[in-house]
This record gives sequence, structure tokens and C-alpha cells, in this order.
Amino acid sequence: MFDAREKVALFIDGANLYSTAKAIGFDIDYKRLLREFQGKAYLLRAYYYTALIEDQEYSSIRPLIDWLDYNGYKVITKPVKEFVDSTGRRKVKGNMDIELAVDAMQIVEHVDHVVLFSGDGDFRVLVEALQRRGRKVSVVSTLKTQPPMIADDLRRQADHFIDLATLASKIGRDPAERPARPAPVQDDDYDDEDDDY
Repeated sequence: MFDAREKVALFIDGANLYSTAKAIGFDIDYKRLLREFQGKAYLLRAYYYTALIEDQEYSSIRPLIDWLDYNGYKVITKPVKEFVDSTGRRKVKGNMDIELAVDAMQIVEHVDHVVLFSGDGDFRVLVEALQRRGRKVSVVSTLKTQPPMIADDLRRQADHFIDLATLASKIGRDPAERPARPAPVQDDDYDDEDDDY
């Protein structure tokens, strides 16, 4: 699936990867994740996308973002949008799909293989566009949950599907190593990534 001569770029949908790893019961060790793909091919870039709640005194994701930024990842963030739904409940939205898609299309001429860490079916069109430009695309998500975390049409479009569960022993970390931090406040429509790195 990987060729050592290939130039590879990783595109990580942070909230989606966090939810997927949590659903199958392990924490991602981002240092090990980088090493895993550096061992397979020439890793040109590793992008990590996430939305942030700007006005929180403490954001559980801030230590992760800072660590990634200093340790080989290109981190792309934007503030979440807050709104009140029809029932009067405060909601937050933080979608990074456009940013990820634009970056992938901008780097396409410089890579041979794109690895997308997301199960979001909205990325099927991006995968197809990258393939039309002659690039191989692998998608990392999981079928091990009920329902599966990956959209069926995204899995079918990808050249290769990598089940995150098969990577757990290579990129996971022992939950006992997890740093003690205050629990983040969760909203129904927003998944805050974990603070593990």
C-alpha cells in the first residue's frame, strides 16, 4: 500500500480522529503516529485541523495544539461559531472541511499519496478530485463501531482503507500514561479533541 519512494502528506481531521479513537477505546500518541508514517515513505507534511473555543479560560486542546505545532505537524485552527438553536440551546460549530480540502488541492502537485484521517463522507469529492490528479488516497477511520465511523461512499472511493483499530498497537498509548487534566465541557454538536500527545 505504501512505497518507500512515495512523498506522502497526512491530513488529520482532529475532531473526527479523536472521536474515532475514543469510540474504539484508545488514545493517540501523535509522536508514534508521525514515526509510523515516516517509516513507510517520505513524509512531506502532516496537517492537523481543529476548531477552538477562543474565549475559554482553559481549553483542554490547547496543550495538544502547542505540542503538535512544535513537533512536526502543521496545525490549522479557527474559532468555533456559537449560535442558539430553535429550542434556545447554545450550540457551537467548528467545521474545518474547507480548509483541509483547499490545502490538499494546493499540495497535490508535490505528493504521490495522501492519507486522510477522517470518516466524514463530505470528503468523498475531495478524494475523487485527488485521484483525478493521479494521486493515491488512503483513508483512516474504523468499521469496528456500530454504526461505523466511516461513511460507506468515502471508504469505497478511497484507494485504500486503513482501519484505525489495526494501528492501535503502533500509534496508541497506554491510558495509564494520560496526564490528569480537568474534564472539558462537551456540547452535543462539538467534539473537543483529547489533550493527549
